[in-house]
Amino acid sequence: MERWATFDCYGTLIDWNGGIGGELERLFGADRADRLLRSYHELEPRVQREEPARSYRDVLTLALARLAEQEGLELPPAEHDALARSLPAWQPFPEALAALEDVRARGWKLAILSNTDRDYIDASLELIGVPFDHVIVASEIGSYKPAHRHWQAFDEQTGADPAGRAHVGASLFHDVAPAVELGLPTIWINRLGEEPEPRPDVELHTLTGLGQALDALVPGD
Repeated sequence: MERWATFDCYGTLIDWNGGIGGELERLFGADRADRLLRSYHELEPRVQREEPARSYRDVLTLALARLAEQEGLELPPAEHDALARSLPAWQPFPEALAALEDVRARGWKLAILSNTDRDYIDASLELIGVPFDHVIVASEIGSYKPAHRHWQAFDEQTGADPAGRAHVGASLFHDVAPAVELGLPTIWINRLGEEPEPRPDVELHTLTGLGQALDALVPGD
């Protein structure tokens, strides 16, 4: 049986908070950045729910504009697409390369299920430096997680046996909750010290030890 590990990308493999937070700090100052990042976390899913067919590039741009308006901050016209421009340079977490290489060495196939666009994922996977066997992005399926369409599209496109799968993500809202609803084994990368709700099968604080955790959830032949 083939074993597939499906991954969220941003927040799990790529430092999403670092990328967004760095741009908010550049635009609005270090003293506001943490508070604005918390507000952005709330705004972005609303934008995604409003129009699921909207590209992630447009989501980033619209959410940034709404954040500035909500907070009464000036966003210069030349900076409206600041988040969208910056994304291809957002960096992988330092342990991502070694962890993913270990997972592949254990015989797992790797897939990305991401709330983003194809060009962004291509740029990020080049930075990560590990090949993935399949990629599904929101802009090509007209849906954003936590809706179930990413997993349905993965089923349709790969025909993978559900018994040989596990999902890895850092977001309880976008990834762990829908994967649990679908009955999939889940590994939560709890980078922020949050309390789990719903509870995943395995909780890690970084990607270190991921291969061993996956093997424990879905043993190989």
